[in-house]
Amino acid sequence: MAGSPMMSDSRAGLAASKGEGHRFALVSLTSLFFMWGFITCLNDILIPHLKAVFSLSYTEAMLIQFCFFGAYFLVSIPAGKMVKKLGYQKGIVTGLLIASAGCALFYPAADQAIYSLFLAALFVLASGITVLQVAANPYVNALGSAETASSRLNLTQAFNALGTTVAPYFGAVLILSVAAGAGSDLSHAQAEAEQVKLPYLMLSAMLAMLAVIFYQLKLPVIAEHASGDDRDMVEHLGKTSALQHRHLAMGTVAIFLYVGAEVSIGSFLVNFLGEPHIAGLEEADAAKYITYYWGGAMIGRFVGSAVMQKIAAGKVLGFNALVAGLLVTLAILSSGQIAMWSILAVGLFNSIMFPTIFSLALQKLGPHTSQGSGWLCLAIVGGAIVPLLQGVMADSLGIQVAFILPVLCYSYIVFYGVKGSYPAV
Repeated sequence: MAGSPMMSDSRAGLAASKGEGHRFALVSLTSLFFMWGFITCLNDILIPHLKAVFSLSYTEAMLIQFCFFGAYFLVSIPAGKMVKKLGYQKGIVTGLLIASAGCALFYPAADQAIYSLFLAALFVLASGITVLQVAANPYVNALGSAETASSRLNLTQAFNALGTTVAPYFGAVLILSVAAGAGSDLSHAQAEAEQVKLPYLMLSAMLAMLAVIFYQLKLPVIAEHASGDDRDMVEHLGKTSALQHRHLAMGTVAIFLYVGAEVSIGSFLVNFLGEPHIAGLEEADAAKYITYYWGGAMIGRFVGSAVMQKIAAGKVLGFNALVAGLLVTLAILSSGQIAMWSILAVGLFNSIMFPTIFSLALQKLGPHTSQGSGWLCLAIVGGAIVPLLQGVMADSLGIQVAFILPVLCYSYIVFYGVKGSYPAV
């Protein structure tokens, strides 16, 4: 009978089982968010190291971020199609294996001490991370109700920030501690370049191990995470592409600008803190201060996850972007400790931006959710373009003035949070 206690108990048991399966999946996914945060933040250590080893300009050094985040532009759409075909779990395993291979390629790059080989290894590594992003972000988004998607994604992204918080110390000890005094002599450059071998071989092994673990895990299978209501809405509006949804199209721009701003700031932190009128720190010492920047992002995501249970995600996004822009402006106009701590404090307000923009942009896409995720991950190419532009500005105008570029990025994000993130009705 429809109302029998036995059937009610059965439905309750299935719901409880489903909830436990989702919790297990979310806990498992936190390891992935940690790892790609760790790897991405290591670029901030690689930039000053390879800049010194190969005597690069700021523009040339930013090719590190250009190759890394350029992979998102080239790989995201194919990755979205692959994940749709293979499913989230197999997509995650594939991404881990590709990333592991990319880390392993650092060994021959360091052995030969050729900058272009480092860039190629970074591209392969980033291709794997791209596949992980395309698979894991919408998977987390789908493991629960749409109302708590921003909160849930912020919680898992907090572990991404934990990885970025730990990485600067790891890089400072194993990479930058030996970078001082690097010159143009080939043998000396080769010896300095080889310092990246051990860290990236360790990462390669860890990623391969995670691939084996995720292959064995029994995770919930979500074939298509669109509800019937979502499908009806999409069909009613006659949408044939994710980009026809205004909030997704504008969210794609917001992701581009946010990642560009975040990566630009992180990429220039070591050199900015080394400026005599800012803090005058040696590279290895300055790298440790990056922990405050990324540590703030970690704390902010845990706090933001709780705040967005009570306050609309768009409003929180707009507020954080406004404060971040003001802090960068203060860092441009001041010097010494004020400039130093202003730029480091930006991390706290960056915290919720990526996962919040991501989840807001995926609202009510129905069967276009996978395609929308691919476009959002493609927009991470902002991490390639904006830092390169800031590098050109730093070479011509000075490193401090060049920070005006992130300010402009945050201005758009304020608009998106306050107005652009709401789906058209």
